[in-house]
Amino acid sequence: MDLADGLIDQPYDVYRRLRDTAPVHRITGPDGTPAWLVTRYDDVRAALADPRLSLDKRSGTAGRYKGLLLPPALDANLLNMDPPDHTRIRRLVGRAFTPRRVQQLREPIRRTADQLLDALGPHGSTDLVASYTAPLPITVICDLLGIPEGDRLDFRQWTDSLTAPDPARPDASKQAMEAMLGFLTRLLEAKRRAPADDLLSDLIAVRDEGDRLTEDELMSLAFLILFAGYENTVQLIGNAVLALLQHPDQLAALRKDPEQLPAAVEEFARYEGPMLLAMRRFPLEDVTIAGVTIPAGETVWVSLSAADRDPARFPDPDRLDLSRDAAGHLALGHGIHYCLGAPLARAETEIALAALLERLPGLALAEPQPTWRRSTRARGLRALPVTY
Repeated sequence: MDLADGLIDQPYDVYRRLRDTAPVHRITGPDGTPAWLVTRYDDVRAALADPRLSLDKRSGTAGRYKGLLLPPALDANLLNMDPPDHTRIRRLVGRAFTPRRVQQLREPIRRTADQLLDALGPHGSTDLVASYTAPLPITVICDLLGIPEGDRLDFRQWTDSLTAPDPARPDASKQAMEAMLGFLTRLLEAKRRAPADDLLSDLIAVRDEGDRLTEDELMSLAFLILFAGYENTVQLIGNAVLALLQHPDQLAALRKDPEQLPAAVEEFARYEGPMLLAMRRFPLEDVTIAGVTIPAGETVWVSLSAADRDPARFPDPDRLDLSRDAAGHLALGHGIHYCLGAPLARAETEIALAALLERLPGLALAEPQPTWRRSTRARGLRALPVTY
């Protein structure tokens, strides 16, 4: 099976068939190389926490996995590390990326949301991705890191080139990586010369009993926070808005009781999460999953979206139900690699939706069928035309 077959346009139909017939299935991965796809909730959850499944690309069979080829200065990040390096960096980052900092951001997030909605005016039409769901997380993550306003549009274009490459521009991803590396190099040099009250300055200064981030670790971590902090959140917000507009009964219920928003965000994440697949894994030894033995060094993809639509874990999983207890969903991962920015993504989504519900009571889809990005990495919208 080619992983791209049907996965972008009809992912849940594909996953339903695989869960029922071949929950561990031999596929052609996104990079064109052979891999294994895991789709049932219990198997996916166990795989995410299994120390025998390494994230370090050096654990893969030589010449097999290609994936996104990052330069060394961007590759020393948490998504390519196992303990003890992973443990050490999470500990260091945890001293700067705290729940208190996220709480302090709630008011600025709402202020940014209101400013974006002010620019739309009281009625009209817009592509909500371009005008709201993308610029909001860009502003938040760039404010958090201390990135100048003039560089933020370039950043969005770079991340789009990496997650949804244009087949007509085969060199775009490489050019985006080179541009981002140069930008981060200059930014970190500026922060060293003039530290400020931002996360990048904190990461430069952070240390634990004499330990500190290496230059490549610092650069890679800045890249990861920028990339994942924007990418996951823009998809989560956009997908949630689409789900609400496609389910007017749920939209009406949420308007009637907006206090349910925090719980609703969990159901949005379960129903249409920002990632179809978790980061690839490489067995350190032969590993058996659902009766299938996967040889050491092979590439393993575990599907977060398939797991979160598994009826064995979530009854009637293809129905959006904001009253559902969606606790335990895997949209943001599980285990030691659980999304570092999950509290921020949740806060942004909750605040973004609250502002929309309050400010745009007549919000409606302008087109019946959404346009999804051509990506198996990120489950998100290319555009969301609406009237209001």
